[in-house]
Amino acid sequence: MAELMQYEKSDRFTPREKTALRYADAIMYDPNQADDAMWAALHAEFSEPQLVELGYWIGFTFGGQRWLKTLSAKQGELAAAMAGRQQAPE
Repeated sequence: MAELMQYEKSDRFTPREKTALRYADAIMYDPNQADDAMWAALHAEFSEPQLVELGYWIGFTFGGQRWLKTLSAKQGELAAAMAGRQQAPE
């Protein structure tokens, strides 16, 4: 996890992975990072459909985590509550 938080300096990630992680940072934290240089790097590594899919997945996952945090729910609690609700007699 520590290396993930410092991915730019890490040798553990490939240049392609680092580019994807920069894309995730821009989507999750700072859209101003999405400058021409970042888009050029992204297009050098990914096709347009791949960028759409990756961006969608980053947004979907991050949005879900934000929603759980808003509800003060821990991972798995919402699913467990919904499963119990579906099994309860009406």
